[in-house]
Amino acid sequence: QVQLLESGGGLVQAGDSLRLSCAASGRTFSNYAMAWFRQAPGKERDFVAAIRWNGRSTDYNESVKGRFTIARDNAKNMVYLQMNSLKPEETAVYYCAADSRSSLLRSMYNYWGQGTQVTVFS
Repeated sequence: QVQLLESGGGLVQAGDSLRLSCAASGRTFSNYAMAWFRQAPGKERDFVAAIRWNGRSTDYNESVKGRFTIARDNAKNMVYLQMNSLKPEETAVYYCAADSRSSLLRSMYNYWGQGTQVTVFS
């Protein structure tokens, strides 16, 4: 079992930056691939970014490439999402997820945090 707790959400203006954090506890963090998803009101939960257990490989949704960066610190059991040049349409609840394999598919992740709200106003 892995427990995940996100933080760092907030209200920002379009073009601003925000860094989300996800603290993991439970089983050995370094065994897990980690990912960020987001869900806007009335919409599906969409993939944002993923990072493999050793941090050497990452995947991004095309819409965030070049603006968002996912990173992890296995010594601290933390994963981060640095978000730059935020857009109003990226307003959503952002979720941290974990599983033994990295995937772009929501259904492949068994462990989820409770989410953190990011609101971007224009």
